[in-house]
Amino acid sequence: MNEQVEDRRAGGNIPAYSVGELSAALRRAVEDNFGWVRVRGEVSGFKQAASGHLYFSLKDDKAVLDAVCWRGTAERLGLQPEDGLEVIASGKLTTYSQRSRYQIVIDSVEVAGEGALLKLLEERRKKLLAEGLFDDARKRDLPYLPAVIGVVTSPTGAVIRDIQHRISERFPRRMLVWPVLVQGEKAAPEIAAAIRGFNALKPGDTVPRPDILIVARGGGSLEDLWAFNEEEVVRATAESDIPLISAIGHETDITLIDLAADRRAPTPTAAAEMAVPVRMDLIDNLMGQERRLVSAMARLFVERRKYLTGLRRGLPDTASLLGVAAQRLDDWSERLVNSASTTLRTRTDDVAKLGYRMPRPRETLAEKQRELARAAASLQPRALELHIKENLRQNGALGERAARALHQRIVRETDRVAALDRLLDSFSYERVLERGFVLVRDAKAQPVTSAGILKSGMELALRFHDGEATAVAAGKTRASKRRSRPGKGDGEQGSLL
Repeated sequence: MNEQVEDRRAGGNIPAYSVGELSAALRRAVEDNFGWVRVRGEVSGFKQAASGHLYFSLKDDKAVLDAVCWRGTAERLGLQPEDGLEVIASGKLTTYSQRSRYQIVIDSVEVAGEGALLKLLEERRKKLLAEGLFDDARKRDLPYLPAVIGVVTSPTGAVIRDIQHRISERFPRRMLVWPVLVQGEKAAPEIAAAIRGFNALKPGDTVPRPDILIVARGGGSLEDLWAFNEEEVVRATAESDIPLISAIGHETDITLIDLAADRRAPTPTAAAEMAVPVRMDLIDNLMGQERRLVSAMARLFVERRKYLTGLRRGLPDTASLLGVAAQRLDDWSERLVNSASTTLRTRTDDVAKLGYRMPRPRETLAEKQRELARAAASLQPRALELHIKENLRQNGALGERAARALHQRIVRETDRVAALDRLLDSFSYERVLERGFVLVRDAKAQPVTSAGILKSGMELALRFHDGEATAVAAGKTRASKRRSRPGKGDGEQGSLL
C-alpha cells in the first residue's frame, strides 16, 4: 500500500492531464449529471454588462452559486432580478474554466413562492380589464386645490406621517384619516369600506366630504401588498366618485388598485405632492401673473394713447371746420334771401304784365250782360213759350223733351257765363292793385311799363285800388346794380316822384 502511494507521488503509470483537458472533463461530468436544474436562492451582486448579459449569484445560508443570463434570454425574462430578491432560477449547470468555477446558465426566473399568486393576479387583471375598470376614459382630473383630503391607510407607521408632513409643507389642507389594516385577511374589506364610506358622505354633513382620496401603504412583498389586488378593493376604487390617488409600496410595486385609480403615485410622499400644489409657488405664480398683467395693461394704455394721439394729429382743427361751415352757411343764407327776393319781384312783374294785357273783368262782364240781354230780348220768351206750347201740341212728347233740353241749355250757358265772370274778376289787375300795387298811365292812358319811358315833366295818371290820382315825373332815377343786403330795405317800394 505504501508502495502504491509512493508510486503515485513519483508519477508512476498514471497519465498526466493538461489543465484544459481536466477542465473539459469536469465540464462534461457536471453537464451530464446536471443537464437541467431549478435552483432557489437569493439574488446577490447583480450587475448588467454593457453587452446586455446579466451576472449575479444565488445564495442561501450554506452556499453560493454563480449565475449568468445571456442577453437574448434576459430580454424575455419578464422579471428584472435585484439584490435581496428570492427567486427560483431554471437552467443548466456548467463550469467556467477561466476561473475554475461552476455556474448556472439561466433560462428563466420566477419569484420564489409567488408563482401561483402571479398567475392569479394576471387572470384577475385580464378579467377587470375586459370589464373596462382600467380604461383611461373613466379616469378624472384631480382638483387643483382640494379643501379636504381623505386618506385611507394605517394610522401607525411612517406613511401617514410622510403624507401629513408633505401636505403641511406644500399647502396646509384639512385631512381626514380613515384608519384601516393594510395587510392580512381583513385588510381588503376595510380598505373597500373606507373608500365607499368617504363617497357616502354628503356635502354639508358634520364630517365634510373629501375632494380627493389617497390610498397609501409602504413597500413589501407581493404577499404583503396582496390586499390591494383584491377584487372588492379594485371595484370600490373604480366606483369612487371622488378622484383617487393610489400610493402602494415603492415605485416598482404595481398592484391592481394602481390601474383602477385616477392617478398612481410611486410613493406616499409623491401622492401628497400630487394632491396639493406648493403654496409659495402658487403665490409666486400669482404675483408674476399680476406683474405681467399690470405691465401688459400699462403697455396697452401707452399704445392706445399713442394711437389716439396719431389719430388726433390726422384730424383737422375743430374750430377751422366749424368756421368754414359757418361761413358756408352764411353765404347760402344770404344767397337764399336774395334769391327769394329776386324771385318774388320777378313773379310780381310777371303778374303785373299779365294784368295789363287782360281786359277789365267788370267791363267784360257788363258787355256780356248787355249781349245776353239783347239775346234774351230777341228771343221774345213769351212768343217762344207760345211757340213751344204749339209745338208740344203738335209734336207731343218730342216737343216736351225739346223744351226741357232748351231750358237746360239756357241754364248751363248762364252758369258758364257766371263762372267766366268770376274767373275774369280773379284775373283782374284790380285784385293786384288791392295788394298795394299802382297802375301808372301816361297822358294817352297807356300803361308805363318801364322807367326808361319817363321824362321830366311828364304827366302821369296813378290808378289805386280805391281811386285815381295824378302826378308829374320829376326825372329818371338810375337803377342800382348792387343787390340789397338782407334786412336792409327789403320789401320797400321805391318812389317814382
